Amino acid sequence: MSENNESTDQAPPTGTAPSDALSEEQVKMALRRVKDPELNLNIVDLGLVYGVRVDGSKVSIEMSLTSPGCPSGPEIMTGAEEAVRAIPGVEDVQINLVWTPFWTPDRIEPRIRAYLGI
Repeated sequence: MSENNESTDQAPPTGTAPSDALSEEQVKMALRRVKDPELNLNIVDLGLVYGVRVDGSKVSIEMSLTSPGCPSGPEIMTGAEEAVRAIPGVEDVQINLVWTPFWTPDRIEPRIRAYLGI
């Protein structure tokens, strides 16, 4: 049995590197590290990320802000791009700022809304 345990500690075979398996879920996990500095909540749970598309090593993100005049907008968008670029295998990131549909608190994850009491 110990031989089987040792084999699981080895590096994955060629062709299964993290860059080969880049997924939308990996991107969303990275985006969860980006917080709205005013609310101190991550942009995924806040509902600011509308869509993620992965095409090989290229990632496209559609996101919004809590308002068009959000003073933290540039910081949030830069943080999102940096977080995704840090994922192994990502070569290009495109952030598309969208206003349709307009963000409302209803877009916040239900568990976070409950935590906030809204």
